[in-house]
Amino acid sequence: MSKVISAHSVSVDGYITGRDPGPGRGLGDGSMLFDWYFDGDTPSRVFEGFRLSEASARVFDPVAARIGASLAGRNTYDDSEWVKGGAPHPTAPLFVLSHRPVPGMSDDRQTLITTGIEDAVAAARSAAGDKDVGLMGGGVLASALAAGLVDEVMLHQIPILLGAGRSFFQELPEHVNLRLLDVVPAPGVTHLRYEVLR
Repeated sequence: MSKVISAHSVSVDGYITGRDPGPGRGLGDGSMLFDWYFDGDTPSRVFEGFRLSEASARVFDPVAARIGASLAGRNTYDDSEWVKGGAPHPTAPLFVLSHRPVPGMSDDRQTLITTGIEDAVAAARSAAGDKDVGLMGGGVLASALAAGLVDEVMLHQIPILLGAGRSFFQELPEHVNLRLLDVVPAPGVTHLRYEVLR
């Protein structure tokens, strides 16, 4: 059965970017949040160029292989400069949730959704088929959690306090209960996987 999941690299103090993220600046000075993608000696079977630790590869590759569609918010889309084309996953199409037009969006792997989180998740689920939908960005995750649409949250927690940046955990209308499913310590990162309880 397909799931809607969120898997983000995050600092211990809850940031998914460093200071001053944005177009031309990427994810700000928080690039160390992603060092674990390249600091190992085990090539990813899903993402060309990723060299993970053996422990991280055991966590990352099965999750990445299950993604059939990605859904990103506008800030994540702009910061990552996907308007130039492409998508965050090597094979999955990208859906972008935004209430503003995206000038220059012409990549046939990208679809703009302007009618809300429910429609965006439904479109991504349809494209994903029996695979999972991967949520990208704190705003999209908060909206999807508030709508009761998220099955799992995975945190790739980096042992650093960034002190500023874009916060992963945005305000929710009420608390969300999680159940810890797995903890995998790895060099430079601890992988935490939670089920969202409804």
